[in-house]
Amino acid sequence: MRLQAKGVEIHYEQMGESGPNLLLLHGWGCSTRHFEPIAKELSKDHRITVIDFPAHGESGRPPEPWGVKEFAECVKELMGQLNIVPADLIAHSFGGRVALYLAANEPQLVNRMVITGGAGLKKEQTPEQKKRSEEYQKKKKLLQNLAKLPLIGGAAEKSLDALRKKYGSADYNALDEEMRKTFVKVISEDLRPLLPKINASTLLIWGENDKDTPLWMGQAMEKEIKDAGLVIFENDDHYAYLRQWPRFVAVVRAFLK
Repeated sequence: MRLQAKGVEIHYEQMGESGPNLLLLHGWGCSTRHFEPIAKELSKDHRITVIDFPAHGESGRPPEPWGVKEFAECVKELMGQLNIVPADLIAHSFGGRVALYLAANEPQLVNRMVITGGAGLKKEQTPEQKKRSEEYQKKKKLLQNLAKLPLIGGAAEKSLDALRKKYGSADYNALDEEMRKTFVKVISEDLRPLLPKINASTLLIWGENDKDTPLWMGQAMEKEIKDAGLVIFENDDHYAYLRQWPRFVAVVRAFLK
């Protein structure tokens, strides 16, 4: 099914005929299918809505570079159109950014939250990381200037692309030039100041060995969100929620009751 929200065509799926509203928000580079077994099981006692974020799955693309605020506004508009206000939220990774923003700034939309491997917190860079970032920006600026010259522009563009692949993450390199602007805008935001503003009861589920959103992020959220608890899935990673979905569903169901 599809609808328009914030000027973008959004693909969504719904299942379950009764029970509280439950909205599932996937991670960056994922889609509704990443929640399939979880949505199917929880639809036995919830009205489930799963969406493809803009530029993901079968949804359209943002008309301009978006940050977390714009993605959250899109979800707010969608929730209103679907009459699923308020709702409980389950959010993974990037979806966690949107959930944090909504819970802090649109509390009337959110009953309770489950965040697994949630992104949105930034750690101060080490001297080595700062040096690497400065080197990248310096080389990038030089190559961008060279790319404007008629005789060597093509070679400079190839070098610039190679530079991005060397310094950029897999998610960044998988995007086209326009979507990279959105990606950079999103990951540049530190949502930590929002945590004390959140009143929704929050369950945090983390893979012990998560490399994408390390465990310290979940521990910080547990400490700074007023009503939060952390469950750790031992010896698992960023996709612990999916790899151990029956256990995930059992923990979530107990929390939502």
